[in-house]
Amino acid sequence: QVQLVESGGGLVQTGGSLRLSCVVSGGDFSDYVMGWYRQAPGKQRELVARIFTGGTTTYEDSVKDRFIISRDNAKNTLYLQMDSLKPEDTAVYFCNTIRWSGTKWNVPGDYWGQGTQVTVSS
Repeated sequence: QVQLVESGGGLVQTGGSLRLSCVVSGGDFSDYVMGWYRQAPGKQRELVARIFTGGTTTYEDSVKDRFIISRDNAKNTLYLQMDSLKPEDTAVYFCNTIRWSGTKWNVPGDYWGQGTQVTVSS
């Protein structure tokens, strides 16, 4: 069973930056496609960034050019550098593995961590 521990959230002003971390245990991290998700109050959880085993990255349009996802396989750790933060980025951020659905890499793993709260004040 994969275990995920997110950290690094906090309260920042508009335009500020945060770096989230996610330590992964219970498997071979280097074999996993990984993603950062977020869930704002009253909204569904959404995938905002994804990184493949070879390092290729994809981003949801609203965070493109502001967020950078990266991984350190030696440390079993996933990162999300968030710059130019906006109030609409306020959410609980989660990391998870991503599985192949048969047509896309978009199925999250079965287990979630506790997430880390990001709050951006205007």
